[in-house]
Amino acid sequence: MDPIRVGIIGASPDRGWAVRAHIPALQALPDFRITAVATSRPESAREAARLFGAEHAYTDPRALAEEPDVDLVAVTIKAPAHAEPIRSALAAGKHIYCEWPLTGHTAAAAELAELAAATTVHHAVGLQARYAPAIVRARQLISEGYVGQLISATVYSARGLRAGGTVPAWAAYTLDHRSGAGMVDIGGGHTLDAVEYLVGEFADVSARLAIRHPRAVVAETGAGIEVTSPDQLLLSAFTRGGVPVSVHLHDAKVTDGRTRIEISGTAGDLAIVSGENGPGGLQMSELRLLGARDGGAWAELPDRDPLASTPLDIEAGNVARLYAALAQDIRSGTTTVPDFAHGVHVHRLLDAVRASAEIGTTVPRPTAQPTA
Repeated sequence: MDPIRVGIIGASPDRGWAVRAHIPALQALPDFRITAVATSRPESAREAARLFGAEHAYTDPRALAEEPDVDLVAVTIKAPAHAEPIRSALAAGKHIYCEWPLTGHTAAAAELAELAAATTVHHAVGLQARYAPAIVRARQLISEGYVGQLISATVYSARGLRAGGTVPAWAAYTLDHRSGAGMVDIGGGHTLDAVEYLVGEFADVSARLAIRHPRAVVAETGAGIEVTSPDQLLLSAFTRGGVPVSVHLHDAKVTDGRTRIEISGTAGDLAIVSGENGPGGLQMSELRLLGARDGGAWAELPDRDPLASTPLDIEAGNVARLYAALAQDIRSGTTTVPDFAHGVHVHRLLDAVRASAEIGTTVPRPTAQPTA
């Protein structure tokens, strides 16, 4: 079948998430071909088109969405600017892959989800942690009864961003809570989505947030920044099936940034573990799956990576797996990837986290829409 033609909004040729993850992911998958790019400046758009082999270069996202040589629009710019490119793509009848978060605010995300639901296009939100092979395999083993009845889940995820009081210039904007890209938004969204994917949706949320590092310095310039985005998230919850869950997300960890998701059951346990996270968190870490049963010791369990033979790093690999699932949906008419409605569900979950932290009590969660 002909490749799905992709136009990328935010395809900077020298920096950013598109060049780190989307470009190599798409170039590795025969189901896709990059045909158009858009950046904020004509010269960078032309250079991106040259580097990535695209026929069309734009500075106007609407023009890219209306390009006849584009079937799918990838939106990879900052979250507060997602809405208008998505509207343009929907109006043009194009499929959409939008990076997480869907937008900067839940109300805007809900409006976009309603608009998307009224179309026949496929739409995906970039919650790619659930496509990490270790998480996919853990979910399968849970469904097959490896751990027996689920008893509890415990999550710890720490990353080194801001460690030592400095932050790289590219990440400085994330320290402003209005950016939609802070630890709660990015790390919280990816991690809590993966946890719900494994053990079930939360029925309620009790959370605390803290800013333990109120000042930071931009490494390249020495400029000081007042931090308004939390660097600590503590959460306890029960799933709709009664499974207790505890979560601690920790930014600015000066040593041993890592993730461990431990799932306990009546017959055994599973653990999803990472090495050092670097700046990324769960969705950008190399993960291993460990298992233990019948009182035995932990042992590594093999996963089943459909892209094992494809030379992609961790950042691009999980994005590529989501793209591969989206291609299958487009080809077959199925809906398996996290779509805009699911993105709204995660936005509302994070709203519940913030509300609980603000009022100091448990916040019940409304029944969610069915998701893949």
